[in-house]
Amino acid sequence: MKKRILLLAGGQSGEHEVSLRSARSVLRALPRDQFDVTPVVISPQGRWLPPGDTQRALETGEAQRGGDLVLHRAASAEGYDAVFPLLHGPMGEDGTIQGLLTLAGIPFVGSGVLGSAVSMDKVMTKQVLASAGIPQVAWRLAVRREWHDRPEEVCDRAHELGYPLFVKPANLGSSVGISKVNHPGELERALDLAFSLDRRVILEAVAAHKPRELEVGILGNDAPIASPVGELRFEADFYDYETKYTEGRATMHIPAPLPGEIAERVRTLALTAFRALDCAGLARVDFFYDERTGDLLLNEVNTMPGFTTTSMYPKLFEAAGLSYSELVTRLVELALEKR
Repeated sequence: MKKRILLLAGGQSGEHEVSLRSARSVLRALPRDQFDVTPVVISPQGRWLPPGDTQRALETGEAQRGGDLVLHRAASAEGYDAVFPLLHGPMGEDGTIQGLLTLAGIPFVGSGVLGSAVSMDKVMTKQVLASAGIPQVAWRLAVRREWHDRPEEVCDRAHELGYPLFVKPANLGSSVGISKVNHPGELERALDLAFSLDRRVILEAVAAHKPRELEVGILGNDAPIASPVGELRFEADFYDYETKYTEGRATMHIPAPLPGEIAERVRTLALTAFRALDCAGLARVDFFYDERTGDLLLNEVNTMPGFTTTSMYPKLFEAAGLSYSELVTRLVELALEKR
């Protein structure tokens, strides 16, 4: 008997269009002899679109206004075996939709409330990973109220890290709101931008001059496996939103040309991070690697990475011998296993 799957896409974050592209790929890949898939697009305004509007959104990449507020009737527990919440960033990857589905009693692909929320929050992620002994770049936290009342203290924290440094909103994905600050004169503008998007901001030291950017995929629940290590290469100053989503701005190299011991260390640290953050199902774990010093620093953990057929995560497992269709099928199986 076919399993009924509810595929959620779109959402309210800046990665709405990326989610729609991923959903189109997943819809084509889930075997029709095993699954009966119902897609539902969530508009940028947070409304759950009916079938006709959902289909148009998937075809055009644009979600029209309308639909039900908060919860579509299709998301009731009755009738669906699992949900694939293919949503990125806030209001999708941060534990919110995971909490809703947990309350509804529906199994879902990916991490639960805790793993999703902690992994989305850069401050909490760094604190948990530090307690697990995982190396990271030096960083400081700043809060919007501090920037308003005592800006000199926030600037002092930046000066302690030295320049250049990065300024990042604590709870946004896809490089949104991130600035590279090369000297103190650029700091105020970067902080104003970040604080316009989030009440908490991370000040982060630069890992090295042009470190190599490595990524590894994790698949599984309590017995996860790691993919081969991939590498991103690009000419931009850093991997910003434009570089990430403009075709031809970055290239993937899988497997990454690395000494065997470095690749194995990346995989081991990625698995340690996955377990420490209580992740489940899938994650992509990103690292900086300085060839001169041998330093390997964890950058971030993404619990619902981009999922088009050309995205890094499925490509990593394709290199391990798992096709895109087999991968999405396995993710649904892992969701059902959790229950």
